[in-house]
Amino acid sequence: MLSPLARTLSSAALLVLFAAGCGGAQKPSDSSDPARPLKVVATTTQVADFARNVGGDRVTVHQLLKPNVDPHDYEPSPADMRAIGEADVLVKNGVGLEKWLDETIAAAGFDGTVVDASQNVQIRMGSEEGHEEGHGEEGHDHDESEGDPHIWHNPLNVKTMAATIETAFAAADPRDAAAYQANRVAYDAKLDALDADIARKIESVPADRRKLVTNHDAFGYYLDRYKLTFVGSIIPSFDTSAELSAKQVSDLVAEIRATGVTAVFSEASLPPKTAEAIGREAGVTVVAGEDALYGDSLGPEGSAGATYLQMEEHNTDTIVNALRGTAA
Repeated sequence: MLSPLARTLSSAALLVLFAAGCGGAQKPSDSSDPARPLKVVATTTQVADFARNVGGDRVTVHQLLKPNVDPHDYEPSPADMRAIGEADVLVKNGVGLEKWLDETIAAAGFDGTVVDASQNVQIRMGSEEGHEEGHGEEGHDHDESEGDPHIWHNPLNVKTMAATIETAFAAADPRDAAAYQANRVAYDAKLDALDADIARKIESVPADRRKLVTNHDAFGYYLDRYKLTFVGSIIPSFDTSAELSAKQVSDLVAEIRATGVTAVFSEASLPPKTAEAIGREAGVTVVAGEDALYGDSLGPEGSAGATYLQMEEHNTDTIVNALRGTAA
């Protein structure tokens, strides 16, 4: 029996083939045309943002995952399949985040370059908490043995990712290599400024209050970079499909009380119900709604997390205000 993803891919692929037969999905015969931008498909909201910053007006970027959509819930649309089939370059996050990608690009007939943006990033294997028990549920799409895929939560990792994207764009479009390099250098400067700003803000929080409880284990790179302590997560995994057992809930509440954690942070792409219940039981503030952190996804256009730079500034301001006990 075909899986839901396989059925979706089969239907989408048939539609793409039909469109191609009608002349609607054919790649231009002259890809060296200097007037034609490089056609790029990017999987996640984050790598799409990086691709736009590096590519500038020399690329068109088709983004597969929509804002506030969990990567594990993705199903390709016919438009996605068509864009993949026509693309020159496909950029993915890597570290096992896009388990559906190989099957999808094979069905789309993609024959361009796949860029793994995690190349040369030092991958963390995550915290000990939550990774030895409670992960036996079926249906997990991320193999945690590959490490923590949330590499973008350290701006220095993003500099590495942007450099990898630049190299791929320059190889596919040598004529515009200088433009890609200039765009990447300009973006690097913004990332360095972001990194310094986050560090300064986190240092304003008293050391004994720099403790985080989040919806799921998505902020390890951020915690490592800015020296915060991870107390626990409501979903004990890198993968949002995992769930806490009743014992783990009570253990987390006890840990929150014992460590003096002042807030529990929900995430914009995940329901806040469990976070709110744990916060009530532990007697601490729950940060949710418009103040929720952006973990797995950027927010929609016009939101506080519409770009990577905005997302990390929002997350930092929210964390600092909550841990300091000040109003946002």
